[in-house]
Amino acid sequence: MKKTNIKAMFNKLTAIIVCMLAIVSMSSCKDYLDKLPDSDVSPETAFKNFKNFQGFIEEMYNCIPNKESCNWCTNFNWGEDEIFNTVEGDAHFTHHVDLGDYRYWYSKNQQNYLWENAAANGGIDPASTNKFSHALWPHAWYCIRKANLGLENLDLLVNATQEEKNIIAGQLYFFRAWWYEELMLYFGGLPYLKHTLSPTSLDYPRLSFRECADSCAEDFRKAADLLPVNWDNTTIGKQTKNDQRIDKAVALGYLGKVLLWAASPLTEVTEPTNEEKASGITVKADQIKSNGSQTYTYNVEYAQKAADAFAECISLIDSKKTRYALAEFNYAQYEETAKKHDGLYNHERAEGANTCFTDIFYTLKQNWKGPGTCEAMLRGPMFDTGGGVNGSNWNMAKTWGTKLDGLVEHDKIIHQPTANYVNYAYGMADGTPAYVIVNGELVPNTAERGGSFDPTHPFKNRDPRFYHDIIFDGFRYVTTDIPSDDPAFRQQYCGLYTGGYTRDDNMASRTGYYTQKLIPHTSNKFDGDYNWGGALQAYLPYMRLADIYLMYAEACTAAGNTLKAVEAINVLRKRVGVDPVNPMLASDKNKLMDEVRRERACELAFEGFRWNDLQRWILLTVAPYNKKTSQEFNRVESADWFKKNDPADARVSNLSEKVILTRVLGTKHYWFPLPEADVNMFADFKQNPGW
Repeated sequence: MKKTNIKAMFNKLTAIIVCMLAIVSMSSCKDYLDKLPDSDVSPETAFKNFKNFQGFIEEMYNCIPNKESCNWCTNFNWGEDEIFNTVEGDAHFTHHVDLGDYRYWYSKNQQNYLWENAAANGGIDPASTNKFSHALWPHAWYCIRKANLGLENLDLLVNATQEEKNIIAGQLYFFRAWWYEELMLYFGGLPYLKHTLSPTSLDYPRLSFRECADSCAEDFRKAADLLPVNWDNTTIGKQTKNDQRIDKAVALGYLGKVLLWAASPLTEVTEPTNEEKASGITVKADQIKSNGSQTYTYNVEYAQKAADAFAECISLIDSKKTRYALAEFNYAQYEETAKKHDGLYNHERAEGANTCFTDIFYTLKQNWKGPGTCEAMLRGPMFDTGGGVNGSNWNMAKTWGTKLDGLVEHDKIIHQPTANYVNYAYGMADGTPAYVIVNGELVPNTAERGGSFDPTHPFKNRDPRFYHDIIFDGFRYVTTDIPSDDPAFRQQYCGLYTGGYTRDDNMASRTGYYTQKLIPHTSNKFDGDYNWGGALQAYLPYMRLADIYLMYAEACTAAGNTLKAVEAINVLRKRVGVDPVNPMLASDKNKLMDEVRRERACELAFEGFRWNDLQRWILLTVAPYNKKTSQEFNRVESADWFKKNDPADARVSNLSEKVILTRVLGTKHYWFPLPEADVNMFADFKQNPGW
């Protein structure tokens, strides 16, 4: 299709945005979110005081999508970490990523947190309390314009204290940068609009990733300097609920993140020179090598700037002036052999524990309390389709466990972890990896290789996060006694060995594992914790404090500050009771980076970060990260053995992995394609390479 010139491109973009605003103003129905200042409310009224201006900003909080609950059967893990069962799983974007069919993200039949099926959900409505009405692509552009509109009208905020003016400006700068940062993760550099569009000045070329990141960093820095350390300690904050408010620490965290992404291998390898930028090149995709040789190629200057921002954030949190801290990994302990890990298996916090690691991801029987606890730094609002509680329960909680015998009810979809990811990410309690990569293959890290993994006892002495997150063979899946004449009786304890009852590709596990990190295993029809009485709420944070430590460790390693990186990782290992990083790794920058990345894979498993990590490390196309496997083994113990013993102690034989699929991806798969309608409509708004 013939492209228009740049002026025509942004004239059309302006028209689209105006139409979107018209739709919003017509369909909205909530007080100050009802009409926008550029409809029939005068700017002098809309922006005159803190209450009105904050009402204008609230809609940007409201637009943050919930990854887990934006569709009936949502999907958000697009790396090598997760696979669906074969029944109905082919319809979901995770499967299409495996096929390299990235265009499916904006299919008319698709709904995920990137794309909203507006036709099915009554149109785009940023003010909606319907959890299905929010997605990244449409709302990012809406909120970027909204932030610019607010910044252009700051001088109208006359009836406000300096503290109130700072808080308003800080939120506007933060949100302009945050929505861009989230888009950049998938699409690369974009035009960075710093004011609302005007037909008389429409020269906005697409920027390179690093140019866009520089603008984000500038805005995040301004936000950090303007926002309070703790809203509760401000005059205005004493009158409002503040547990989801953007503050100084959050802005610093995202400042560090966007700088780290700008330092990362994908950006460093593909960033064009100034001369190439002048000729219109925004990314050099032809420079990517698919053999993994570029994965340690960081930009040291940007890495150091990222490390400095994270250090400032951590120092602020360490001062005890913020709302944030690492949640306790403190679970009930039992002396009986059969119950050794039951506190972890059942996510039962220890008596006297003030906070709980599990509560970061979901809360159960806590009067519908939102998850996140003291560790979540940014998350959006929780919506039911009708605006009430139970939004994360129906039916996301029903898509993680076995469908055999109707044990977990409703849709047939099952999220399940791949064996290769579990083996790679979850190491041993002594801090060593359970598996290591040799010539592109995962191999057991046995004593002969200097490790402690025992292939005859693969579930023994593992990192405690393995027992918290992963359901494996012999695990007591249903805590309520199932009647022996019920067909589901065979699933009281998981049969996840090769040929086991719950190793069914269609209706159970095709990988030999389930995960219960985000949803408890008691989400089944006998234990009933996904029913109303469980008061189950789930929500994944976009950023949490552990992520800050992990990104800090990565930035320090890339910048050469390896001792600080080791210290940061050891903070997280100490929390869960894993031995510290071998100090010898600090002398080998690349080996330490490997360990930092493995720690990240373990700590942030299944939280929706993995695809972006493999992308920026230039590992999407590299073995073994391009494979998905199942765990194969024979049981040695009898079925009755598991009733009296801890499944972690079970013996197995013939342990191996079987490849389920290999993802055949190319250099174009390091970015998602932009929607064709947008690209074809606007001149100079170039499509991503290869699409």
